Amino acid sequence: MKQIKAGVIGASGYAGAELVRLLLMHPYAQLCAISSKSYTGKSISELYPGFYPLCDMTFSDEDAVIAASDIVFASLPHGLSEPLARKCYDAHVKFIDLGADFRLREEADYQEWYKLDYHDQKLHELAVYGLPELYREQIKQAEIIGNPGCYPTSIALAMAPIMKLGLVNEQHIIIDAKSGTTGAGKGLSDNTHFARCNEAFAPYKIAAHRHTPEIEQTLSELCGHKASITFTPHLLPINRGIISTIYVDLQDEADLEELWTMYKLFYQDEHFVRVLPLGQTADLKYIKYSNYCDVSLHMDTRNNRLILVSAIDNMVKGAAGQAIQNMNLLFGYDEDSGLKYVPASF
Repeated sequence: MKQIKAGVIGASGYAGAELVRLLLMHPYAQLCAISSKSYTGKSISELYPGFYPLCDMTFSDEDAVIAASDIVFASLPHGLSEPLARKCYDAHVKFIDLGADFRLREEADYQEWYKLDYHDQKLHELAVYGLPELYREQIKQAEIIGNPGCYPTSIALAMAPIMKLGLVNEQHIIIDAKSGTTGAGKGLSDNTHFARCNEAFAPYKIAAHRHTPEIEQTLSELCGHKASITFTPHLLPINRGIISTIYVDLQDEADLEELWTMYKLFYQDEHFVRVLPLGQTADLKYIKYSNYCDVSLHMDTRNNRLILVSAIDNMVKGAAGQAIQNMNLLFGYDEDSGLKYVPASF
């Protein structure tokens, strides 16, 4: 199998460092260059001692990463990836953006929620939304991929079967999701200081989180109508993981076992979506450091309401692992190459 060279821009952040960790273990990808504006000239093992002596690569600049790579991953704040995507496209280098710049199809949504404009429209026309379970064939032909957000990944995978079949009221979807602190990135804020978030649990950005239009975009495409959600994220005092609890009103009475069978059939050929047996509940404990998304189904029979619970590792399936899954599709590797990790049980 042909080896490729992979570079990571923004490798000093949490998602970037997770990309480095996973790429070092990939059978077909060679990590060739990394960059960080804050740590240029320093070794990544100085910043993250866990890499010593496995990787003593030095942070270089962005242009050096692009010049050395067949594929570039950018793990940067929103608004910074568009010019890098242009450089990669012109150099015939595949580009996967782990930020928000290529997730939203409509510029108006990006302007409303991120307060920025698209400056290179052609790139956005070329970009493919990188959720492999739903857009696999488009991903295989892509030059630019917008890696999905962590919350949208956990929610879209939990809801895809039921939305595709049109069995729910798409105007009344309530999502209660919780994330570990790495989801906020490496930059400190009042809410992510240890003394503030330890032994605490609270919602934030209630009905105002930037992942809202991305979630609605995917759900709308699945059902063929405009979907509307009420989305409330919460901050958990843990390092990693997202658990989403989703409440959907069914159009007609439904049997939970039939719905579960439908889910099993929908995901029967997928590597990374595990539909749990009825009676079990998705749990953060059993997906950590893996690319799995666990989904469990529950029924509130009194109100004819389906309750879906999904669990992912926000740094793997919600970021770096999904990006590598997309890379595997781009280069014709087995989709689970470099991602065959069994979650720890304790």
